[in-house]
Amino acid sequence: MKKDIEKKLLNKIQELSAIKNTVAGWRANGQKVVFTNGVFDLLHIGHVTYLTKAAELGDKLIIGLNSDSSVKRIKGDSRPINTQDSRAALLAAMFFVDAVVLFEEDTPLCLIKTLMPDVLVKGADYAIENIAGAKEVIANGGEVKTINFVEGQSSTSIIQKIKER
Repeated sequence: MKKDIEKKLLNKIQELSAIKNTVAGWRANGQKVVFTNGVFDLLHIGHVTYLTKAAELGDKLIIGLNSDSSVKRIKGDSRPINTQDSRAALLAAMFFVDAVVLFEEDTPLCLIKTLMPDVLVKGADYAIENIAGAKEVIANGGEVKTINFVEGQSSTSIIQKIKER
């Protein structure tokens, strides 16, 4: 049984070449593909709330996950706390997540242009015109949505609380 769970998790974590085929299969079945991205370093209720709301916007949810090197460039040398493999496995373990794909760049623009989701989702702290890939998704007939965060919930604030103790 344990090996079955491991296999299911690993099947959800895909390389770009594989996820393109997966998405094509979903689309052939008439399924609506939702994409969001982030670091997801220390999973918390804010992440879970955000991701469940994103999943509700379509049939399949793909998470673009910043690689360790990407996180270091964006957040500094002290991050990520958890490795990309650990972060990907935790996300893949969520029943409402259908695929996780790593990206090395600072933004998922290339990934979004390749996958061209039906719905692109980011946190409401972003203006739609500043969301990587928004212009391309809209031009392709897709939608861009923002979701409010749970107040006071962030990996950065959790890390700060730990440091203060």
